[in-house]
Amino acid sequence: MALVNRAKARRISRRDLLSRPRGGVNLGVHYDPEAFGRVSETIARLLGTARFLVFQTAVVITWISFNAVAGPALRFDRYPFILLTLALSLQAAYAAPLILLAQNRQADRDRAQVEWDRQISERIQAEAEFTARELATVRLSLSDVVTTQDLERATERLTSTMERHLQHLNIGSGQSTTADSETAGDQTGNDRERPVPNE
Repeated sequence: MALVNRAKARRISRRDLLSRPRGGVNLGVHYDPEAFGRVSETIARLLGTARFLVFQTAVVITWISFNAVAGPALRFDRYPFILLTLALSLQAAYAAPLILLAQNRQADRDRAQVEWDRQISERIQAEAEFTARELATVRLSLSDVVTTQDLERATERLTSTMERHLQHLNIGSGQSTTADSETAGDQTGNDRERPVPNE
């Protein structure tokens, strides 16, 4: 039973090892990957320019023209220009990995930038939600606080109420004054009509 369990453990460990790519073979050559990546990006940028295309076209035309027109003693690459084909093949063989390496570095930078943008957007969203909650709290706390508009409305209501009371008082005092004057006039008339007793 123990042997079966060991065999299963070995199989599982082998599967785990197969699920991950093996590490590269160390040949004892040490280099700076960052510096090599920068060089590859520089070469890839150079290969992707119109200047390089024009320069390569001029070199190929000059090569073919010289080997076609020059004398037999000066020709170094006769038709079908095998040396030129070999040079262009070597250039393509080195250019393709360099361009792929530059693209991988750019993809890593884009991935890091996307992750950074995602973190910033999450932080901004969290700050916006926090600000919205704070504003709602402030709004709820300010709903019970008396504002200047409330004071103005209360003052206007009190002023109008006092004016109405003053008008009622003025009207009431005017009527009482009129009634007093009428009462005084009646008493004066009665005094005039009352006969004076003879002594």
